Amino acid sequence: MTTSRQTALADNTVYVTTFTVLFAISFCHLLNDMMQSLLAALYPSLKERLELNFAQVGLITATYQFTASLLQPLVGLYSDKRPIPFSLPLAMVFTLVGLLTLSIAHTYSLLLTASVLVGLGSAIFHPESARVARMASGGRFGLAQSFFQVGGNFGQALGPLMAAAIVLNFGQGSIAYFALMALLSVTILYNVGVWYKHHGIARIKAAAKIHRAPDLSSSQITRAILVLLALIFSKQIYFSGIQSYYTFYLIHRFGVSVQAAQIYLFVFLAPVAVGTLLGGIAGDKFGRKYVIWFSVLAALPFSLLLPYANLFWTGILSVFIGLTLSASFPAIVVYAQELVPGKIGAISGLFFGFAFGLSGLGAAALGWVADRTSIEYVYVLCSYLPILGLLAALLPDLHTARKEQVLVTATAKE
Repeated sequence: MTTSRQTALADNTVYVTTFTVLFAISFCHLLNDMMQSLLAALYPSLKERLELNFAQVGLITATYQFTASLLQPLVGLYSDKRPIPFSLPLAMVFTLVGLLTLSIAHTYSLLLTASVLVGLGSAIFHPESARVARMASGGRFGLAQSFFQVGGNFGQALGPLMAAAIVLNFGQGSIAYFALMALLSVTILYNVGVWYKHHGIARIKAAAKIHRAPDLSSSQITRAILVLLALIFSKQIYFSGIQSYYTFYLIHRFGVSVQAAQIYLFVFLAPVAVGTLLGGIAGDKFGRKYVIWFSVLAALPFSLLLPYANLFWTGILSVFIGLTLSASFPAIVVYAQELVPGKIGAISGLFFGFAFGLSGLGAAALGWVADRTSIEYVYVLCSYLPILGLLAALLPDLHTARKEQVLVTATAKE
Protein backbone atom coordinates (compact mmCIF):
# COMPACT_ATOMS: atom_id res chain seq x y z
CA MET A 1 0.00 0.00 0.00
CA THR A 2 2.79 2.41 0.86
CA THR A 3 4.50 1.79 -2.46
CA SER A 4 1.24 2.35 -4.34
CA ARG A 5 0.59 5.64 -2.56
CA GLN A 6 4.16 6.82 -3.25
CA THR A 7 3.82 5.92 -6.94
CA ALA A 8 0.50 7.74 -7.20
CA LEU A 9 1.97 10.79 -5.48
CA ALA A 10 4.96 10.75 -7.83
CA ASP A 11 2.64 10.51 -10.86
CA ASN A 12 0.80 13.61 -9.65
CA THR A 13 3.93 15.64 -8.82
CA VAL A 14 6.10 14.68 -11.80
CA TYR A 15 4.92 17.85 -13.58
CA VAL A 16 5.50 20.09 -10.52
CA THR A 17 8.78 22.00 -10.51
CA THR A 18 10.31 22.01 -7.00
CA PHE A 19 12.17 25.31 -7.00
CA THR A 20 13.37 25.00 -3.41
CA VAL A 21 15.41 21.93 -4.33
CA LEU A 22 16.62 23.56 -7.56
CA PHE A 23 17.67 26.66 -5.65
CA ALA A 24 19.47 24.54 -3.03
CA ILE A 25 21.58 22.59 -5.54
CA SER A 26 22.21 25.71 -7.65
CA PHE A 27 23.41 27.62 -4.58
CA CYS A 28 25.66 24.74 -3.54
CA HIS A 29 26.91 24.53 -7.13
CA LEU A 30 27.78 28.22 -6.83
CA LEU A 31 29.74 27.63 -3.62
CA ASN A 32 31.36 24.47 -5.00
CA ASP A 33 32.60 26.01 -8.25
CA MET A 34 33.58 29.27 -6.57
CA MET A 35 35.78 27.35 -4.14
CA GLN A 36 37.21 25.22 -6.93
CA SER A 37 37.94 28.22 -9.15
CA LEU A 38 40.21 29.61 -6.42
CA LEU A 39 42.81 27.14 -7.65
CA ALA A 40 42.97 28.71 -11.12
CA ALA A 41 42.81 32.20 -9.63
CA LEU A 42 46.04 31.47 -7.75
CA TYR A 43 47.95 30.47 -10.88
CA PRO A 44 49.80 33.78 -11.46
CA SER A 45 51.13 33.96 -7.88
CA LEU A 46 51.87 30.21 -7.73
CA LYS A 47 53.69 30.35 -11.06
CA GLU A 48 55.94 33.13 -9.81
CA ARG A 49 56.53 31.79 -6.29
CA LEU A 50 57.19 28.15 -7.29
CA GLU A 51 58.87 29.11 -10.60
CA LEU A 52 56.47 27.03 -12.71
CA ASN A 53 56.23 27.05 -16.49
CA PHE A 54 52.94 27.13 -18.40
CA ALA A 55 52.96 23.35 -18.92
CA GLN A 56 53.21 22.78 -15.14
CA VAL A 57 50.35 25.23 -14.57
CA GLY A 58 48.30 23.34 -17.13
CA LEU A 59 49.12 20.04 -15.40
CA ILE A 60 47.55 21.32 -12.17
CA THR A 61 44.29 21.90 -14.03
CA ALA A 62 44.69 18.59 -15.86
CA THR A 63 45.09 16.68 -12.57
CA TYR A 64 41.92 18.20 -11.16
CA GLN A 65 39.93 17.81 -14.37
CA PHE A 66 41.03 14.25 -15.15
CA THR A 67 40.23 13.06 -11.62
CA ALA A 68 36.74 14.47 -12.03
CA SER A 69 36.25 13.31 -15.62
CA LEU A 70 37.30 9.69 -15.13
CA LEU A 71 35.12 9.14 -12.06
CA GLN A 72 31.97 11.05 -13.03
CA PRO A 73 30.59 8.50 -15.53
CA LEU A 74 31.30 5.68 -13.05
CA VAL A 75 29.48 7.51 -10.26
CA GLY A 76 26.52 8.18 -12.59
CA LEU A 77 26.39 4.60 -13.85
CA TYR A 78 26.44 3.21 -10.32
CA SER A 79 23.74 5.57 -9.05
CA ASP A 80 21.47 4.66 -12.00
CA LYS A 81 21.32 1.17 -10.54
CA ARG A 82 21.65 2.03 -6.85
CA PRO A 83 20.68 5.62 -5.97
CA ILE A 84 22.93 7.23 -3.34
CA PRO A 85 20.92 10.16 -1.88
CA PHE A 86 23.58 11.28 0.61
CA SER A 87 26.47 11.29 -1.85
CA LEU A 88 26.16 15.07 -2.29
CA PRO A 89 27.28 16.08 1.23
CA LEU A 90 30.08 13.52 0.93
CA ALA A 91 31.25 15.24 -2.26
CA MET A 92 31.50 18.53 -0.44
CA VAL A 93 33.63 16.94 2.29
CA PHE A 94 36.23 16.05 -0.36
CA THR A 95 36.17 19.65 -1.59
CA LEU A 96 36.59 20.91 1.98
CA VAL A 97 39.66 18.75 2.59
CA GLY A 98 41.05 19.79 -0.80
CA LEU A 99 40.72 23.47 0.12
CA LEU A 100 42.47 22.98 3.43
CA THR A 101 45.30 21.17 1.62
CA LEU A 102 45.53 23.98 -0.95
CA SER A 103 45.80 26.57 1.81
CA ILE A 104 49.01 24.96 3.11
CA ALA A 105 50.43 23.71 -0.22
CA HIS A 106 53.98 25.06 -0.59
CA THR A 107 55.27 22.37 -2.94
CA TYR A 108 54.18 21.35 -6.43
CA SER A 109 53.31 17.79 -5.32
CA LEU A 110 51.02 19.09 -2.57
CA LEU A 111 49.28 21.33 -5.12
CA LEU A 112 48.59 18.25 -7.24
CA THR A 113 47.25 16.42 -4.17
CA ALA A 114 44.84 19.29 -3.48
CA SER A 115 43.77 19.14 -7.13
CA VAL A 116 42.96 15.42 -6.81
CA LEU A 117 40.83 15.97 -3.69
CA VAL A 118 38.88 18.81 -5.29
CA GLY A 119 38.46 16.65 -8.39
CA LEU A 120 36.97 13.83 -6.30
CA GLY A 121 34.41 16.27 -4.93
CA SER A 122 33.43 17.32 -8.43
CA ALA A 123 33.26 13.71 -9.64
CA ILE A 124 30.52 12.96 -7.14
CA PHE A 125 28.79 16.33 -7.01
CA HIS A 126 28.07 17.04 -10.68
CA PRO A 127 26.34 13.86 -11.96
CA GLU A 128 24.30 13.48 -8.78
CA SER A 129 23.26 17.14 -8.78
CA ALA A 130 22.25 16.85 -12.43
CA ARG A 131 20.07 13.88 -11.47
CA VAL A 132 18.46 15.86 -8.64
CA ALA A 133 17.80 18.74 -11.06
CA ARG A 134 15.90 16.37 -13.33
CA MET A 135 13.99 14.93 -10.36
CA ALA A 136 12.89 18.43 -9.33
CA SER A 137 12.27 19.70 -12.88
CA GLY A 138 8.57 18.91 -13.16
CA GLY A 139 9.16 18.19 -16.85
CA ARG A 140 10.91 21.52 -17.49
CA PHE A 141 14.21 19.79 -18.04
CA GLY A 142 16.06 22.61 -19.78
CA LEU A 143 15.05 25.14 -17.13
CA ALA A 144 16.08 22.80 -14.31
CA GLN A 145 19.42 21.88 -15.88
CA SER A 146 20.31 25.49 -16.66
CA PHE A 147 19.15 26.61 -13.19
CA PHE A 148 21.54 24.07 -11.70
CA GLN A 149 24.40 24.99 -14.04
CA VAL A 150 23.98 28.74 -13.66
CA GLY A 151 24.95 28.39 -10.00
CA GLY A 152 28.25 26.88 -11.10
CA ASN A 153 28.74 29.64 -13.69
CA PHE A 154 28.25 32.36 -11.09
CA GLY A 155 30.58 30.46 -8.76
CA GLN A 156 33.30 30.37 -11.41
CA ALA A 157 32.77 34.07 -12.04
CA LEU A 158 32.94 34.96 -8.34
CA GLY A 159 36.08 32.89 -7.78
CA PRO A 160 38.46 35.38 -9.43
CA LEU A 161 36.81 38.28 -7.57
CA MET A 162 37.15 36.48 -4.24
CA ALA A 163 40.75 35.69 -5.10
CA ALA A 164 41.46 39.31 -5.99
CA ALA A 165 39.72 40.66 -2.87
CA ILE A 166 40.84 38.11 -0.29
CA VAL A 167 43.44 35.56 -1.37
CA LEU A 168 45.74 37.95 -3.25
CA ASN A 169 45.59 40.43 -0.37
CA PHE A 170 45.79 38.05 2.61
CA GLY A 171 47.79 35.19 1.15
CA GLN A 172 47.32 31.56 0.26
CA GLY A 173 46.47 30.60 3.84
CA SER A 174 43.23 32.61 3.65
CA ILE A 175 41.79 29.86 1.42
CA ALA A 176 41.18 27.89 4.63
CA TYR A 177 38.39 30.33 5.54
CA PHE A 178 36.46 29.21 2.47
CA ALA A 179 36.11 25.82 4.15
CA LEU A 180 33.27 27.43 6.14
CA MET A 181 31.35 27.66 2.87
CA ALA A 182 31.96 23.96 2.31
CA LEU A 183 30.48 23.23 5.76
CA LEU A 184 27.39 25.27 4.84
CA SER A 185 27.06 23.26 1.64
CA VAL A 186 27.31 19.98 3.55
CA THR A 187 24.34 21.02 5.70
CA ILE A 188 22.20 22.12 2.76
CA LEU A 189 23.03 19.04 0.68
CA TYR A 190 22.18 16.73 3.58
CA ASN A 191 18.65 18.12 3.48
CA VAL A 192 18.58 17.72 -0.31
CA GLY A 193 19.59 14.10 0.27
CA VAL A 194 16.58 13.62 2.56
CA TRP A 195 14.27 14.96 -0.21
CA TYR A 196 16.08 12.79 -2.76
CA LYS A 197 15.49 9.68 -0.66
CA HIS A 198 11.82 10.27 0.16
CA HIS A 199 10.54 12.02 -2.99
CA GLY A 200 13.13 12.25 -5.75
CA ILE A 201 13.59 8.54 -6.46
CA ALA A 202 9.86 7.96 -6.80
CA ARG A 203 9.58 11.01 -9.09
CA ILE A 204 12.26 9.91 -11.51
CA LYS A 205 10.76 6.42 -11.75
CA ALA A 206 7.36 7.90 -12.55
CA ALA A 207 8.87 10.27 -15.13
CA ALA A 208 10.59 7.33 -16.86
CA LYS A 209 7.14 5.87 -17.64
CA ILE A 210 6.01 9.12 -19.26
CA HIS A 211 9.11 10.26 -21.16
CA ARG A 212 10.08 7.31 -23.31
CA ALA A 213 13.12 6.95 -25.54
CA PRO A 214 12.85 8.59 -28.99
CA ASP A 215 12.03 6.42 -31.98
CA LEU A 216 15.62 6.25 -33.24
CA SER A 217 17.89 3.36 -34.14
CA SER A 218 20.92 2.58 -32.00
CA SER A 219 23.20 3.85 -34.77
CA GLN A 220 21.31 7.17 -34.92
CA ILE A 221 21.57 7.56 -31.14
CA THR A 222 25.30 6.73 -31.22
CA ARG A 223 25.91 9.26 -34.01
CA ALA A 224 23.98 11.94 -32.13
CA ILE A 225 26.00 11.28 -28.94
CA LEU A 226 29.26 11.56 -30.89
CA VAL A 227 28.13 14.85 -32.45
CA LEU A 228 27.23 16.21 -29.01
CA LEU A 229 30.65 15.20 -27.67
CA ALA A 230 32.33 16.99 -30.60
CA LEU A 231 30.35 20.14 -29.75
CA ILE A 232 31.42 19.82 -26.12
CA PHE A 233 35.00 19.54 -27.42
CA SER A 234 34.81 22.87 -29.26
CA LYS A 235 33.21 24.65 -26.31
CA GLN A 236 35.37 23.24 -23.52
CA ILE A 237 38.73 23.65 -25.21
CA TYR A 238 37.88 27.29 -25.86
CA PHE A 239 36.68 27.83 -22.29
CA SER A 240 39.78 26.07 -20.99
CA GLY A 241 41.96 28.58 -22.83
CA ILE A 242 40.00 31.46 -21.32
CA GLN A 243 39.79 30.21 -17.74
CA SER A 244 43.39 28.99 -17.43
CA TYR A 245 45.28 31.64 -19.42
CA TYR A 246 43.08 34.72 -19.85
CA THR A 247 44.79 36.53 -16.96
CA PHE A 248 48.23 35.71 -18.42
CA TYR A 249 47.06 36.89 -21.85
CA LEU A 250 45.84 40.25 -20.51
CA ILE A 251 48.92 40.79 -18.35
CA HIS A 252 51.33 39.88 -21.14
CA ARG A 253 49.61 41.71 -24.02
CA PHE A 254 48.17 44.78 -22.31
CA GLY A 255 50.30 45.07 -19.16
CA VAL A 256 47.35 45.10 -16.74
CA SER A 257 47.77 44.20 -13.05
CA VAL A 258 46.83 40.80 -11.64
CA GLN A 259 43.80 42.30 -9.87
CA ALA A 260 42.61 43.99 -13.08
CA ALA A 261 43.06 40.74 -15.01
CA GLN A 262 40.90 38.91 -12.45
CA ILE A 263 38.15 41.51 -12.93
CA TYR A 264 38.32 41.03 -16.72
CA LEU A 265 38.00 37.28 -16.14
CA PHE A 266 34.85 37.98 -14.11
CA VAL A 267 33.53 40.12 -17.01
CA PHE A 268 33.85 37.03 -19.21
CA LEU A 269 32.46 34.51 -16.72
CA ALA A 270 29.39 36.47 -15.51
CA PRO A 271 27.69 36.48 -18.97
CA VAL A 272 28.37 32.74 -19.12
CA ALA A 273 25.88 32.33 -16.26
CA VAL A 274 23.25 34.42 -18.07
CA GLY A 275 23.75 32.52 -21.32
CA THR A 276 23.43 29.18 -19.54
CA LEU A 277 20.05 30.12 -18.05
CA LEU A 278 18.72 31.53 -21.33
CA GLY A 279 19.91 28.46 -23.21
CA GLY A 280 17.99 26.08 -20.95
CA ILE A 281 14.77 28.09 -21.15
CA ALA A 282 15.03 28.50 -24.93
CA GLY A 283 15.68 24.77 -25.33
CA ASP A 284 12.40 23.92 -23.57
CA LYS A 285 10.49 26.33 -25.80
CA PHE A 286 12.12 26.12 -29.25
CA GLY A 287 13.97 22.82 -29.22
CA ARG A 288 17.45 21.97 -28.02
CA LYS A 289 18.90 21.34 -31.49
CA TYR A 290 18.25 24.93 -32.55
CA VAL A 291 19.72 26.36 -29.36
CA ILE A 292 22.85 24.24 -29.85
CA TRP A 293 23.07 25.32 -33.51
CA PHE A 294 22.71 29.01 -32.68
CA SER A 295 24.89 29.00 -29.57
CA VAL A 296 28.09 27.57 -30.96
CA LEU A 297 27.99 29.34 -34.33
CA ALA A 298 26.95 32.72 -32.91
CA ALA A 299 30.19 32.83 -30.92
CA LEU A 300 32.35 32.36 -34.05
CA PRO A 301 32.61 35.99 -35.31
CA PHE A 302 33.40 37.26 -31.80
CA SER A 303 36.06 34.59 -31.17
CA LEU A 304 37.72 35.32 -34.53
CA LEU A 305 37.97 39.04 -33.69
CA LEU A 306 39.20 38.63 -30.09
CA PRO A 307 42.95 38.03 -30.77
CA TYR A 308 43.18 41.28 -32.75
CA ALA A 309 41.18 43.58 -30.45
CA ASN A 310 42.50 46.24 -28.07
CA LEU A 311 41.89 46.01 -24.32
CA PHE A 312 38.49 47.74 -24.43
CA TRP A 313 37.12 45.57 -27.24
CA THR A 314 38.65 42.46 -25.70
CA GLY A 315 36.35 43.01 -22.71
CA ILE A 316 33.31 43.64 -24.95
CA LEU A 317 33.95 40.65 -27.20
CA SER A 318 34.51 38.34 -24.23
CA VAL A 319 31.04 39.26 -22.94
CA PHE A 320 29.40 38.16 -26.21
CA ILE A 321 31.51 35.02 -26.43
CA GLY A 322 30.56 33.98 -22.90
CA LEU A 323 26.89 34.81 -23.46
CA THR A 324 26.48 32.87 -26.72
CA LEU A 325 28.80 29.90 -26.27
CA SER A 326 27.51 29.01 -22.81
CA ALA A 327 23.89 28.59 -23.97
CA SER A 328 24.74 25.27 -25.61
CA PHE A 329 25.77 23.23 -22.56
CA PRO A 330 22.39 22.75 -20.78
CA ALA A 331 20.78 22.07 -24.15
CA ILE A 332 23.44 19.46 -24.97
CA VAL A 333 23.12 17.66 -21.61
CA VAL A 334 19.31 17.53 -21.68
CA TYR A 335 19.32 16.51 -25.36
CA ALA A 336 21.62 13.58 -24.46
CA GLN A 337 19.40 12.65 -21.48
CA GLU A 338 16.41 12.52 -23.82
CA LEU A 339 18.29 10.26 -26.20
CA VAL A 340 18.86 7.71 -23.41
CA PRO A 341 16.24 8.54 -20.73
CA GLY A 342 16.88 5.45 -18.59
CA LYS A 343 20.52 6.39 -17.94
CA ILE A 344 20.31 9.88 -16.46
CA GLY A 345 23.28 9.47 -14.13
CA ALA A 346 25.52 7.77 -16.69
CA ILE A 347 24.74 10.33 -19.41
CA SER A 348 25.19 13.26 -17.03
CA GLY A 349 28.43 11.79 -15.73
CA LEU A 350 29.65 11.12 -19.28
CA PHE A 351 29.05 14.67 -20.48
CA PHE A 352 30.17 16.47 -17.34
CA GLY A 353 33.15 14.11 -17.13
CA PHE A 354 34.00 14.59 -20.80
CA ALA A 355 33.77 18.36 -20.33
CA PHE A 356 36.05 18.21 -17.29
CA GLY A 357 38.51 15.91 -19.05
CA LEU A 358 38.67 18.14 -22.11
CA SER A 359 39.23 21.16 -19.90
CA GLY A 360 42.17 19.44 -18.27
CA LEU A 361 43.60 18.14 -21.54
CA GLY A 362 43.02 21.51 -23.17
CA ALA A 363 44.74 23.37 -20.32
CA ALA A 364 47.80 21.13 -20.53
CA ALA A 365 47.94 21.18 -24.34
CA LEU A 366 47.44 24.93 -24.60
CA GLY A 367 50.08 25.49 -21.92
CA TRP A 368 52.50 23.38 -23.98
CA VAL A 369 51.68 25.45 -27.08
CA ALA A 370 52.10 28.72 -25.15
CA ASP A 371 55.55 27.68 -23.90
CA ARG A 372 56.70 26.96 -27.46
CA THR A 373 55.01 29.87 -29.26
CA SER A 374 53.25 32.63 -27.33
CA ILE A 375 50.13 33.13 -25.25
CA GLU A 376 48.73 35.31 -28.07
CA TYR A 377 49.05 32.44 -30.54
CA VAL A 378 46.94 30.24 -28.25
CA TYR A 379 44.01 32.63 -28.66
CA VAL A 380 44.43 32.73 -32.43
CA LEU A 381 44.37 28.92 -32.47
CA CYS A 382 41.28 28.68 -30.26
CA SER A 383 39.35 31.29 -32.24
CA TYR A 384 38.49 28.72 -34.93
CA LEU A 385 37.00 26.10 -32.58
CA PRO A 386 33.35 27.30 -32.80
CA ILE A 387 33.36 26.26 -36.50
CA LEU A 388 32.64 22.75 -35.20
CA GLY A 389 29.14 24.04 -34.41
CA LEU A 390 28.24 23.13 -38.01
CA LEU A 391 28.03 19.51 -36.84
CA ALA A 392 24.73 20.38 -35.10
CA ALA A 393 23.08 19.94 -38.53
CA LEU A 394 23.53 16.17 -38.09
CA LEU A 395 21.37 16.02 -34.94
CA PRO A 396 17.80 14.68 -35.24
CA ASP A 397 15.00 16.99 -34.09
CA LEU A 398 13.73 15.62 -30.77
CA HIS A 399 11.58 18.66 -29.92
CA THR A 400 8.75 17.78 -32.33
CA ALA A 401 8.87 14.11 -31.34
CA ARG A 402 8.69 15.02 -27.62
CA LYS A 403 5.68 17.32 -28.18
CA GLU A 404 3.88 14.51 -29.99
CA GLN A 405 4.76 12.12 -27.16
CA VAL A 406 3.38 14.51 -24.52
CA LEU A 407 0.21 14.94 -26.59
CA VAL A 408 -0.30 11.17 -26.79
CA THR A 409 0.25 10.84 -23.03
CA ALA A 410 -2.22 13.64 -22.27
CA THR A 411 -4.81 12.07 -24.59
CA ALA A 412 -4.35 8.69 -22.89
CA LYS A 413 -4.97 10.30 -19.45
CA GLU A 414 -8.23 11.80 -20.68
